[in-house]
Amino acid sequence: MLAGKLEPITTDTAPAGKPKLLDELRSFMRTRRYSLRTEQAYVDWVRRFILFHGKRHPRDMAEQEIVEFLTHLAAKQNVSASTQNQALSALLFLYQQFLERKLGRLDGALRASRPARVPVVLTRAEVRALLAHVRPPYRLMAELLYGSGLRLLECLRLRVKDIDFGYSRIVVRSGKGEKDRVTMLPGRLRPSVEGASGACESGA
Repeated sequence: MLAGKLEPITTDTAPAGKPKLLDELRSFMRTRRYSLRTEQAYVDWVRRFILFHGKRHPRDMAEQEIVEFLTHLAAKQNVSASTQNQALSALLFLYQQFLERKLGRLDGALRASRPARVPVVLTRAEVRALLAHVRPPYRLMAELLYGSGLRLLECLRLRVKDIDFGYSRIVVRSGKGEKDRVTMLPGRLRPSVEGASGACESGA
């Protein structure tokens, strides 16, 4: 992520006594139930965009300024394609959702290259060997990540009442995009999950 390459910066685009643009953007995103990570990332990109253009207000800028900023990220900052795409998503959200302004084409931006890589897929033996080196209670969490396809935050937020032992399934609440979904509970993990669930209930 680019956040690890650039120094933290601050900006103020509002007169004294008036809510700052970035504060208004945060409130706007929270009322629409965006995740905290998305909020932080989008607000940071908008801040960098404003500072890149000398603290001009986004309402005074348009497609050309966005293209210049995206090109700067690719040409000068050498960011990855995924990082540049995140910056673009943040600026599209700023203009199209928050400011309610339609944007034209942004074809002029230099796009960061995406290297062609073959994904690394572990064999079952390799996965077992990897999990064998993870100590409890983190091992059960790692097994759920692998066996149930949970994202890390989804696993950390998992509650006992979201586990349906009758149907061997897990209900993921407010996952990506604030959507619920259902995934399987692997049979091999069921005894361990039942034990952990019982311990949680007795501890409560």
